[in-house]
Amino acid sequence: MRSGRSPVRTHSRAVVGLLALSVTALLAAATPVAAGPGLKPTGWIKQVGTYDYLVQPDFDGVAPLSEVVGNATIGLGTFDQLDGELVLVRGTVYRVGTDGTPRPVDLSRSTPFFQGVRFSPQVWVSIASDTACSDLIPVIDASTANSDGIVAVRINGTFATLTTRSVPKQAKPYPPLSEVIAEQVTFPMTDVRATLVGFRQGSDMLGVGQPGLHLHGLTRDGDAGGHVLSCTVGSGARMALQQVRGVQLHAPAGS
Repeated sequence: MRSGRSPVRTHSRAVVGLLALSVTALLAAATPVAAGPGLKPTGWIKQVGTYDYLVQPDFDGVAPLSEVVGNATIGLGTFDQLDGELVLVRGTVYRVGTDGTPRPVDLSRSTPFFQGVRFSPQVWVSIASDTACSDLIPVIDASTANSDGIVAVRINGTFATLTTRSVPKQAKPYPPLSEVIAEQVTFPMTDVRATLVGFRQGSDMLGVGQPGLHLHGLTRDGDAGGHVLSCTVGSGARMALQQVRGVQLHAPAGS
């Protein structure tokens, strides 16, 4: 059951996590991470653009998704001109606009920011009821025995509360990212089954992206989703984790 179906336009000036954005051109770098004392890293994240590119601000798409998604099965990002939140689940790319409804998209669409990986989980963790998403980073770090590098994350289960968002499409001259997020539209839900996907990034990867946990999600019935602002886990939620080897970064010249 869902509540709060009507979108809520908010005016918070806080930039919550990394707004799913990125930029693509030629392969700029392959940035490995240290193995650390935990899991043996496997796989690479395909990333388009950097956080710095977005805060310039520059929201132009730089590459079609058809060139960067490849065999990735989970991921997140945005579209040209920030036209919706991108959610990649089970190999299908969805766009969640300000109406809050996920729709599969044609991969000819371009992106200024994208992160995706062929997900091969190494650890499964049951999450206690009433755990807030904001409290998951210590759980991830303890489960992988490593607070560095990047961990791919997928969470399946029931959420007592789940609030997602999207932002309006932008036009040039682009406003600062903080002003864009101040116009976000939020979608509060309760007692909903959903899949959340994303990445926990350590402070050692600063410059490639923004440290912290960044999640996007879709409800199980496919009628809502977006960038995850907050959530509280209900019963029976499980989190799957993969410590990745690093990032294969595509970025525009000068980013």
